[in-house]
Amino acid sequence: MPRSATRARPGRDRASLYQEITGKIIAELEAGRVPWAQPWGTMAAKASLAMPKNAATQRRYSGINVLILWGAVIDRGFSGQSWLTFRQALGLGGHVRKGETGTTVVYADRFVPDEERRRAERDGDEPGTIPFLKRFTVFNTDQCEGLPAGLSTTPLPLAEGLILPQAEALIAATAADFRIGGDRAFYSPSHDFIQVPRPDAYFEPINWHRTALHELGHWSGHPSRLGRDLSGGFGSALYAKEELCAEMSSAFVCASLGIVPTVRHADYIGSWLEVLRDDDRAIVRAASAASKAADYLLAFRPIPDEPVDMAVDEDEREAA
Repeated sequence: MPRSATRARPGRDRASLYQEITGKIIAELEAGRVPWAQPWGTMAAKASLAMPKNAATQRRYSGINVLILWGAVIDRGFSGQSWLTFRQALGLGGHVRKGETGTTVVYADRFVPDEERRRAERDGDEPGTIPFLKRFTVFNTDQCEGLPAGLSTTPLPLAEGLILPQAEALIAATAADFRIGGDRAFYSPSHDFIQVPRPDAYFEPINWHRTALHELGHWSGHPSRLGRDLSGGFGSALYAKEELCAEMSSAFVCASLGIVPTVRHADYIGSWLEVLRDDDRAIVRAASAASKAADYLLAFRPIPDEPVDMAVDEDEREAA
């Protein structure tokens, strides 16, 4: 490869990274948020105001990394300001949970090329330096498991009664990888796990059940279970159809468990209407798939112990 090409690449990478970071800051400002004055006193911030730090070395992050990590804490609802690389989590005896997405931070410095160092020694002057910018991926300690007690983030216990026992029992019986935390609800088909925010994050905690069972509806469609097509991207007709299926399956399961939450996902109604207008059989297919999903989930319900009838009938008495 020509020398000019090898020299040009670091510069292009550096320019791309600067553009990426600047683009994020511009987007925040255009949305009316000031990244260096985050709303720490509002419900948006679960973590207390502090400088982000590396949990392994205790060194504070500085410069643009402070804004990047503050933004991640706010956007993703993390409860602390401590971060680790993947290797650091392993080195501490823990690990990053399967399916977690890291946050990119940068390390900026300057270095002296060997040729320039030899030239400076020969000419007796100061060597020229070349700036560089390197990417690193870090994970909040909320995203890790198995860390030492002093480093792990321990969420506050849930208040009694926020999760109805019939829903809790069903979720446990499915043996799904069901995680409570974070600031958004989703099912990851590729990693086969569900994540739902805590019930106390909802204005009406009863609505947590609707969301949890909606995501469990998606879970039922995994290839190892009912095998629905979960490959649709956000905004696609396939995505809208799967959302409609999960929404109805949630309603069916809620009704079966005697749970009456409010309607969910009003923002999806527009995409549902498009699907229904384009295909007059879509609602029939979606309802059928939803019933299959609900039946699949409800089959996990623990069966209460049958009462033992201690009475002895006349035939048994005579036989005795």
